[in-house]
Order: sequence, then structure tokens, then C-alpha cells
Amino acid sequence: MVPVPDRQRSTSEDGHAQVERFKPFDVSTNHSVYDYKPIFSATRLISDILPSQDIQRHLKNSCAFCPPLKAIPLASLYDLPRVPTVPTMPETLQNKTPAVELPRRESITTVAPQDNPSQNGVHNKLLEQVIRTPGREPSPQPTHLSVPGTSQQKVLQEEGTGYDAPKFEGKELQMEQVMDQIEEKGFIPPEFVESETHWFYNELGIDDMYFQTEAPEAIVNHILSLYAAKVAAYARDDGRLEIRLDKEAVDHAVYIDTSKPGVSVVDGPRYEQRIDEKYVDGSTSNNSYRVETFRSASHLPGEKDQQLRCYFVYKCYFTNPNPSLEETNLDMIGEKRFLQKATKNTKEIYQQIMNNAVARTGPVIEMFEIEGSREKRLVIAYRQGSAMGLFSALSDLYHYYGLTSSRKYVEQFSNGVTVMSIYLRPLPQTTANMKHPPIEASIHQIMKEVSLLYCIPQNKFQAHFASGRLSLQETIYSHCVWVFVGHFLNRLGSEYASLSSLLDPNNSVHAEMLSKIKRRLRTETFTSDYILEIINKYPDLVRSLYLAFANTHYVQTRGEQDDFLPTLSYLRLKVDKVLNDAELTSLISKSVANEHDEMVMTAFRVFNAGVLKTNFYTPTKVALSFRLNPNFLPDVEYPQPLFGMFLVISSEFRGFHLRFRDIARGGIRIVKSRNREAYSINARSLFDENYNLANTQQRKNKDIPEGGSKGVILLDVHHQDKVRVAFEKYIDSIMDLLLPPTSPGIKDPIVDLHGQEEILFMGPDENTADLVNWATEHARKRGAPWWKSFFTGKSPKLGGIPHDEYGMTTLSVREYVLGIYRKLNLNPDSVRKLQTGGPDGDLGSNEILLGNEKYTAIVDGAGVLVDPLGLNREELVRLAKKRVMISEFDTSKLSSEGYRVLIDETNITLPTGEVINNGMIFRNTFHLRGEKQFDLFVPCGGRPESIDLSTVNKIIVDGKSTIPYIVEGANLFVTQDAKLRLEKAGCIIYKDASANKGGVTSSSLEVLASLSFDDKGFVENMCIRDDGTAPPFYDAYVKEVQETIKRNASLEFEAIWREHQHTGIARSTLSDTLSIAITKLDEELQNTDLWKNTELRKFVLADALPALLIEKIGMETIIERVPTNYLRAIFGSYLASRFVYEFGSNPSQFAFFDFMSKRMASIKQQQTPLTK
Repeated sequence: MVPVPDRQRSTSEDGHAQVERFKPFDVSTNHSVYDYKPIFSATRLISDILPSQDIQRHLKNSCAFCPPLKAIPLASLYDLPRVPTVPTMPETLQNKTPAVELPRRESITTVAPQDNPSQNGVHNKLLEQVIRTPGREPSPQPTHLSVPGTSQQKVLQEEGTGYDAPKFEGKELQMEQVMDQIEEKGFIPPEFVESETHWFYNELGIDDMYFQTEAPEAIVNHILSLYAAKVAAYARDDGRLEIRLDKEAVDHAVYIDTSKPGVSVVDGPRYEQRIDEKYVDGSTSNNSYRVETFRSASHLPGEKDQQLRCYFVYKCYFTNPNPSLEETNLDMIGEKRFLQKATKNTKEIYQQIMNNAVARTGPVIEMFEIEGSREKRLVIAYRQGSAMGLFSALSDLYHYYGLTSSRKYVEQFSNGVTVMSIYLRPLPQTTANMKHPPIEASIHQIMKEVSLLYCIPQNKFQAHFASGRLSLQETIYSHCVWVFVGHFLNRLGSEYASLSSLLDPNNSVHAEMLSKIKRRLRTETFTSDYILEIINKYPDLVRSLYLAFANTHYVQTRGEQDDFLPTLSYLRLKVDKVLNDAELTSLISKSVANEHDEMVMTAFRVFNAGVLKTNFYTPTKVALSFRLNPNFLPDVEYPQPLFGMFLVISSEFRGFHLRFRDIARGGIRIVKSRNREAYSINARSLFDENYNLANTQQRKNKDIPEGGSKGVILLDVHHQDKVRVAFEKYIDSIMDLLLPPTSPGIKDPIVDLHGQEEILFMGPDENTADLVNWATEHARKRGAPWWKSFFTGKSPKLGGIPHDEYGMTTLSVREYVLGIYRKLNLNPDSVRKLQTGGPDGDLGSNEILLGNEKYTAIVDGAGVLVDPLGLNREELVRLAKKRVMISEFDTSKLSSEGYRVLIDETNITLPTGEVINNGMIFRNTFHLRGEKQFDLFVPCGGRPESIDLSTVNKIIVDGKSTIPYIVEGANLFVTQDAKLRLEKAGCIIYKDASANKGGVTSSSLEVLASLSFDDKGFVENMCIRDDGTAPPFYDAYVKEVQETIKRNASLEFEAIWREHQHTGIARSTLSDTLSIAITKLDEELQNTDLWKNTELRKFVLADALPALLIEKIGMETIIERVPTNYLRAIFGSYLASRFVYEFGSNPSQFAFFDFMSKRMASIKQQQTPLTK
């Protein structure tokens, strides 16, 4: 054992007073090297002699969010100073009599730390050492936390519970009735009836509301049940008294349980979890319950450490059940019982909390002192449904810090806000709980950890936390890494690597085949349950791995003197040895049982190394977000390197945001799952789907400055109705990592290992179209300087350009259709057209409105509509303008050969005599019927891979495609290998990445306008007015955007047609080849000295930027306002796309010289008139 002296003496700075400092503990055994008597002395000095106000004064500046420690002796946690000679106090003083004035020093200060590092050599990072992006403006915050030191101390001058239950006048009479009925039943001896009844009525803290609500018969049953539990205790081997009593009625419930203060019950009936699941989690304004819970003042007979905990649940009846969500007046939104029982003081507290809760996205957390007591009142408010399981999880949290609750309340309000109020007090001082800090310190730690708990109230390792084996932060860290491991554990094996090395990743067919093989292999390896089982086996490893994570990302915001008592995380870093990566590798190898276990636990190291910044230690947050360095992804699986990756985790969802360039744009989609099996499939493919979508977007964005990006949110299987909650948490938590944290105690500084400012550009996608307005407004509220450009697809009142209203995506699809007509001299009136995606959708409705072909079939969500002689155009236009499905088509306007089959119909006979047994199957397979009845197929909707290599032969007859022309409007409708098969069979097909890029072009020009205007100019010129009229500039700009879309589509169509004519390469392949060529040249051009040529730069930008924008704002102002990296991206993408469209994907070595020579000549021609 390494000898460590139990104390050391040192002199304070003034040289007058010496203090004795407790040294931690033996480094080899992690055990204390001294007895506990001096510990009690130090603790009593701080917690007993000094009043809470004095202790609180020294804690006022504590706002760091700190990782807690494992259970170790108090003297190891706190290097407390103490006066060397503390005289023995008279017994009367030791009893903390408030009336006695004790002599006190003016202040207590810790000894200045030594200059030399701690034993493990770890220095805690100070605020000025944190890598942060300079020059970014502060922002208002989405959540609210009462921070010590930021406002006056809040002291409640109240007696009792803060509730004043109406007196039950019939209580005495009811007691008599209850005792009479108990005597009649004869179970309790007559001499005990009165004492048992009085104990129930007067000793358990039950208020009159219960007795007024319950019938005497129910109360009799409760008293008998409690007495029976006492009798049963005699039959137990351990003699312990255990009471389990519950009653659930339609509008109320009662639960009574034995409870040891400060201890979480991990078995038994788990009443708090039941209350969460049955009454609190599903609360809405129409169906919600309030909860009251009390701890008995006295211990159970013969049980010194056990008390009774009573829970009472009541259905809510509101004064106004349907107020505005923004309403804050308690008299308008309060529950009738609450308004009747709550004291004036409680209502004032709740009113203040409510005002903050309505204005915030996340939780509001406040703490109030109770005058004349060390008890603290913790009040938490949040939106209903945004924190499932929080009520029961809070108990685990304050138990971990050695606190217990005397009473708790859950109040519901009809504006959709839940407020919890918890009265916390320290456990009686014993040797067992000496490890816990005083409540004056721990209450602030609890407040900071509530927001962590709010993100994931019930994590996968909750049992370790409830038992005290791991801290809350260690278990939630484990939960996050468990999610990470499930997605990124390299489990495809050497066979996949060998196969991929034989194939060409640049060949789209090979890439698609590899993707399918990878998806199949993913289903046959580690399951999430298996990964969970492995992690659960190694809590000690988790602790060491978490410590390495905390050492990197935890910031002690005020340096060594952060707190009066050193913060738990600071001490953890001082007491425990922080292992480096090599040491962690060795520790894992020595600790694990087999190769699988080593793979999983090694993934923790990969996660730690990959995190560049996180909001994990931000005091307030709504979900956990991690900015990851994607370089850990294996090249063999993901050949196209990502630029950036965000992982976001909450109890309701998990999600990614991936981008292939610094400046990138793409939509955010939300994925739902029909059942648990579908969720498992979606979870396994989540990252790969996100990666492929972003990669497709990258190819599609070849004409615009933004690269490809995509965000995918997967709803948890139990939270399929939480679309809005998940979206809001996802956006807000990512913004935590994009905006500078400038509000101490609310958004503290974070460690930014990326070290560069990041801006994300997002747009709508599946299940998010109606949420982008909120995201835009939220970015503005948080002070994001880029709020105008953050999201495209927003309302025109916010400066958005709606794709559906102006047909932006359809315009590019139509250019490819018209190009085919032009090249082949086809008359559109005679072209028979099939379209999937009906008149109810964006693309489908605009295709109908802009098209002039003879529609012979339309397939949509409702079914199939067919007329070989041509569907009535006036009726189709009516449906398209109304945006409804073909189920509303007037079938009287069909010819004798026409028909409609809806998905819920069966046994339908067609005009040809064919019988359709099942409408759903008919709809899903109609496009594969293989009849030569269509000339043109334009998929405007439908599931990805609706035509793949296994089904494509159904539309190839005698080696010839039954459909001559296909323009793929819907994303990924036809797989790449199926496209090539169709082209080989004579079909002219243009793929989605080329055909439907109009939407991304529109969004890019919307972003450009947002960046170019200042706020005032943006509102005046780009925002639709309240009366619905558009500014003149807006209308003109929309028309210029439309012309740009058509011009870009036409340029690419001609380039692909020409390249195919010259080389014979399939058009589907050429589309990818051109995209890759443009993207590659773009990146090269941005890194050349061409950008530094001021004249060339301005000349290119003058061509690339919309003329209207330059005319309105001016080139110099645009250059000043738009970020340089965005202008550089415009410069590179414009030159690259124009060069490749003109010279092809494989130009001669002199082609670019020729291309640039023409542009330089044009510059000189423009300058010549100026010099004459």
C-alpha cells in the first residue's frame, strides 16, 4: 500500500491561520486511511453549525454542470479546511437550537491549490483554454434554469405543504363509520381498532381531499390491508414489515407502499413507474391526472428505517379545457382542485414558472429555499409528452445524492404544461451516507442533471443508476454509446471487404449491389439486445471510459475556485486516474471475456475519439447532440467520405445529420415504424439510408453551391405520435452546437475540437413539411444570424418560395420530357402517359397542370384510374387544383373502356373481363403489367425500388421495353441495375438525380436571397404581406428562379443526350458520371488560385448570381454579406457545371484552357470600353 499521510498542515495566504486538510485515500486500494471521527467533525462544522444561508453564500457562483462520482468517502470527495483546534461544544449547542447565537468566522475559504499537478497528471480545462469559434453573436436560450448567483436567493416563507385542502366537515363522523365497519369485520382486535384508525387518519400526512373522495368502505379496506401487512411481517423470516396497497378507479387511484428514505426500489410494485406510464406520460388537455404523494412523518412500528409513502392520483377537471397553448393565466388553465387547494404563495410560484415554460422549448427548473429549514423545493415545468418517465426517474436522481422527498405534486394545466413540485431534505446523518455532499451543494447538481434526465428519463442502464453502481451521467453516456455501437460496429466481415475490392465503387450498379449485400449482412449480426447485454457486464469499464470522455469535454467554467466545495466532476478527475487511449485499450483487453465483448467495448474508445463537440455538459438541453468526426467510417463500406456528422439522441428518437461538404443542403425527414419489427429494420438501416440519401443529394446538387446533406429522424417504437416533439428537440439540440453559448449556467461554453464555425442549410422532407416554419422562427428566437437561410420550404410570409405552389420540381422534370419530344419530333397530344403519384401530391398535381399529353392511367394512394382513350383533362385539372386523390374522380367521365379500382375494393371486373381480386395488390403492381399501352411513364410518387432487377423483366417483352420513355420524377423509384436493363431493352430513361433537381435549385436561390438581404430588406422584399400580397421583387425573383431551373435542366439534358450519342454509354450512367465530374472539378476549382483573381471572381459571380439580386442589392454588398465559403462554392459550382455541360465528363487536356480563355477574353472586352 502506498503510504499517504492522513492530514497535512498548511498556512493560509495571510500567514495567520493554519488549517488541516484531509488527504483523499489510499491510491492502491481506493479506501480511506483514517477513521471517520474527524469526518463527522468537519461535516458537522459545515452542515450543522453554519446555517444553510452561510453555506449557500459560498455556493452562489456554482453553475458548472459536473459529472458525479462513484460512492467514495466524504473526506475523499472534499478537501475541507478546518480549524486545528475545534473546542468540544456543549451538548446544547450540538443540537442546533436556532435561538443560540454561535460565534462564526466571516467566511470559510479553501486552501489555495498547489501548482504541481495531481497524482494522475490531469489538469482540468479552464474556460479560457476552450477552443471556440470567435465572433459569433449571443443568442436567447430555448430552455430556462434558475442559476445560483444570477438572481436573488429565493426563499419561501410558508408553513405547511403549500396546499390548503378544504376542510372535510364530515371527517369525524366518517371515522366513526369506519371504526364501526372495522369492528363488524372482526379482523382487527377491538382494542386496536381505534388506534389503527387514528394512525391512518392522522399520522400518514393524508389530507382531507382523500377522505372526502373515498367511501368509508374503501378506507376500511385500506386500513385492513395495512394491518394485514403488519401481521404478515411476523411470518417473514427477516421480520420486515412490507405494505403494498393499490386501488385504481375510473377517475382516481391510491397507492400506499413501505419506503426507505433515500433508497430507490428496483423490485416490487414500482408504483411511481406505474403512475408515469398510466397517468402522467400520456397526459393531454382532454385526459390528464394530477398526483399528490406524501411520506409519513413517523417510522413504521418496529421499523426504524421504514416509512409509508402514499400516492393519490386524481383525474383533472379544468376551468377552461381548451385555451390557447400560449395562455399563462392560472385561473384560465388551472385544474379545479389545484385552484381550490393551492395557497397564494404556491400560485405565485406556479405563475412565474408558467410564464417561463410557455416561452421555452425545454424544461424550466427552479429551486426555492424553505425559510427556517434546510428543505428545498424543486419545481420543474415542461410540455406534456416531452419527457416520458420523468416523475419516477427524478426519485432515482435525488436518491443518488442522499436526499429524500417529504411530499411531491404533479399538476397538469390545460395549455399542455406539466409542473412537478418536490420538497427535498437530507437524510439523517449516518456513517453510511457520509459519502453524500450537503444538500446545499447537491441541490444545484441535481438541478443541472434534471435537464440530462429530461433528455432521456429512462435510459437502457437505469438499473445501474437506481442501484447507485453508476452515476446518471455514466448511464446516459452508456446509453448514447449503445446507440452508436448499434450503428457503427464493423460487423460485415472480411468476405464483404474481399467482394467490395473486386467491384468498382464508382460503378453505380456495383455500388447498389454492395448496398443490398450490406443491408442483408446487417440483419444477421449483432442485435441491439446483444450489445446491451455485453455493456451491462462491464460497469467498471464504462466508468473508466466515461472518465476519459468527461476529461475531454467537461469544462469547469470558473477554474479551480469554481465552488465553495469542489465540484464532483473536478474531484472525479482528481481522484480517479484518467487513462489515455493506450491504457484504455490494455484495460479493455484484460477485462473482457471474448472477442465480441472486446469489439463492443472498443467502440466506446472510437466514440470518445470521434466526438468533436457535444451539449452533454450544457446545463439546459432538450436532447443530446454530438458532432462527430466521420473519419472512423470504413472506406470499404462508405467510399465517399463525409465532411460532417451529427448524432442526436433523445427518449423519443434517434437521428443523424450527414453532409458531404462544409456548405451543404438537404431535407430533414422523419421515419415512422408500423410495429416493433419494422422499427428494428428501420434502426438497422438508419445510417445507411441517411448516407445514401445525402449522397444522392450530392449528385443532384451539381448545379448549385451547396453540396449534399440529409437528416433522418427515427421515432422510437413507443413514440410514433411524437413527430413534432422529435423534430423540435432534434433542431434545438443541433443548434446548441452551432451557436455560441453565452448565458452562464444556461448555455455554458463547450469544448469545440472542430474549431470552425458551421452553418447548416436544411429543408422539408417526409413528415416535416409543416414544421419548417417553427424551425425558422426558433432560429430567429435563439439569435442565429443565419435564421433566414436555415430552412427552405418555409411559408412565403417568412420569405419562403413554395415548391408546390410554383411547380419548381416539376419544371425540371418537364424539361426532360419536352427534350425527348424535341429530339424525337413527338406530338405530345398523341403520347399515352402513365403517372404514379396522383393529383393530391406536389409533383403529381403540377405534372398534370403543366402536361399536355393524353393521360391513360394514374396510380396514387387511393388506387388505379385508367382510360385507354384518354382521361378527361378537365376533371384531372379539377382534382389537381383541389389536391385530392383519384377516389374523387367523376367516373361518369370515363369512356366505356375506362375503369377505377380503389385499394379497398375486391372482386372487381374490368371492361376487358379481367377480375381484380384485391385492389391493394392491383395498385402496387399496376406499373409492372407489361402491356404496351403507354408511351411515356413519369413516376411522381411511389416507394423506392418499385422497379428493381427482379421485377423489371415484367415490362420487357421479347427483349423490348414496353414503355419507350421514362423520366424519373420520384426519388429512387427505379434501381440503377433496372435502369440499365431497361436502356439495354431500348428505353430512353432519365434518372431522378438529373430530372427532379428543380426543387434544390429553387431552395438554393432562396438561401442566396436570405443571405444577401439584411433583415429589414428581407422582410420588405421576400416576405408575403399579411394581406396575402407579394412584394414586386418577390414575384419577379420567383420568375427568375423558374427560368434558372429550366435553363439548368436543359443544359444537363443536352449534355447527357450528346454524350450518349457520341459514346453509347447508358444515360443513367452518364448522369452519375457528369455529377461526379462536376463535383470533383468544383472542389478542385475552389482550392486553386483562380478564386484569388478578383476580376475573374467578380465576372463569374456576375454570371452565376441572379441579375435581379445584383440589381437590387449590388455586387459589393452581396460579397460583403454572403459568407466567403458560400461565395467560393458558387464560384466553383458555376464554372464546373458550365465546363462539364459544354465539354463532357472526359474532356481533352486543353478543353479547360480553351474554356477559361473565352471567359478571360470576355473580361477584357468588358474592360476595353472603359480604357478608351
